[in-house]
Amino acid sequence: MDSMLLYIIDLFGTAIFAISGVLLAGRLKMDPFGVAVLGSVTAIGGGTIRDMALGATPVFWITDTTYLWVIFTTCLLTMIVVRRPKRVAWWILPVCDAIGLAVFVGIGVEKALMFQDSAMVAVIMGVITGCGGGIIRDVLAREVPMVLRSEVYATACILGGVVHTSALSLGYDNSTAFLACVLSTLVIRLAAIRWHLSLPTFALNRP
Repeated sequence: MDSMLLYIIDLFGTAIFAISGVLLAGRLKMDPFGVAVLGSVTAIGGGTIRDMALGATPVFWITDTTYLWVIFTTCLLTMIVVRRPKRVAWWILPVCDAIGLAVFVGIGVEKALMFQDSAMVAVIMGVITGCGGGIIRDVLAREVPMVLRSEVYATACILGGVVHTSALSLGYDNSTAFLACVLSTLVIRLAAIRWHLSLPTFALNRP
């Protein structure tokens, strides 16, 4: 995929995840600093873990502070916009999260393949990129991370990553593989939200 297009998509995903963090912070009635922190960790947390694992240091937002400006601007604009409506629809937060998730999974797989050739590692890096920031966000907000619930969340990331690497192995170009990954992850996650799809839970029966 063209590097400039991938960069633009990465900034878009950063903004979407920042919005997700701001909306959760607003629901919890945090102050502006708390909003900025939650928006930031949601947007760059997963990518930071990914880059550290791959040895791509300094991590991306240190070498390119555009990411930070996008986050802070998005946080400010979101706080201004969402204060006007009397009520924010319940589906906005999960849908924003789903869009950011899908974009970040594709970016994570793409970047991992730049550093190594293992499809399995690439899928794992896609999952980390997509879920890492959300996990940190939910922990800071004292909520059980979505990836640890029975909801189809990490599963969507895994399937999207598999679609990406499978498309490449079948000879499709990077752009097609990336698009297939994003769309498949997004469709699976949105379907899980719409129809409350979940995985079977593991529970031990007490004697």
